[in-house]
Amino acid sequence: MGNLGEFSWRYRLFLARYPWRRIDPVPWAPLRRPLARSRIALVSSAGFVVPGQPPFERAKRGGDPTFRVIPAEADVHRLQELQRSEAFDHTGIREDPNLAFPLERLRELVARGRIGSVAPRHLSFMGSITAPGRLIRDTAPEAAEVLVKDGVDGALLVPV
Repeated sequence: MGNLGEFSWRYRLFLARYPWRRIDPVPWAPLRRPLARSRIALVSSAGFVVPGQPPFERAKRGGDPTFRVIPAEADVHRLQELQRSEAFDHTGIREDPNLAFPLERLRELVARGRIGSVAPRHLSFMGSITAPGRLIRDTAPEAAEVLVKDGVDGALLVPV
């Protein structure tokens, strides 16, 4: 994990003044079945889209609270990374999208019998949402519904 000294003065100032929300207690739900029999989905904030999907609105004030569905059969190397943050180097994610959307790693875990199955759909959000009200109120319930309909037992959250 990095430290604040690695950021530009602009980002340090922003982070120092940002009105962070505290959620206490943190919501948690234990798995209801062993991991080896569970269906797992990916939820990433890397801003990935499948070619042909509409891009995230990078200029939207407070951040684009929408999400894109990434099908399980997607080729991660064809995904487009549209994360708007300039606070980190995007090179690694662009060279190997599995760093922020480890779909190939999930498939390997299924092949090894470590997880039961890969969900048919995964979710990609835009990170750097500085005004999360719409995300919490509107988008999160819609995203949760996608995962419930797909019978997902657990989600691997990949924050970027």
